[in-house]
Amino acid sequence: MFKEFKKFIARGNVLDLAVGVIVGGAFSSIVTSLVNNIFTPIIGLILGGIDFSSLSLTFRDTKIMCGAFIQSVIDFLIVAFCLFIVVKFVNKITSKKEQKKKEEVKVKSAELTTLEEIRDLIKNDLQNK
Repeated sequence: MFKEFKKFIARGNVLDLAVGVIVGGAFSSIVTSLVNNIFTPIIGLILGGIDFSSLSLTFRDTKIMCGAFIQSVIDFLIVAFCLFIVVKFVNKITSKKEQKKKEEVKVKSAELTTLEEIRDLIKNDLQNK
């Protein structure tokens, strides 16, 4: 069982996923700071000085923290947008690499071109007989 687990962990996909989760966590803290310290105060100013973090509704003895939810929604939208930009950038780079590989494949060596010419000449000779 330990060997199977070791084999599972050593696979590239699992390691890539682990790195992605760690980087995502660090990225999330940066975006949360961006939302809490920059965007939320700006939006609060636009809406007349509302502080989202303390925005709440009181129903009987229960305090509903709407501001925290609004802040989480803004946080999610910013993270989603940043990921969209990163994925779009990576796809652009990847497509350029694939296009370059296709162009390299299209270029034939001199030997291959010569062999194709010989093949075509032999075909023509055989058809003319």
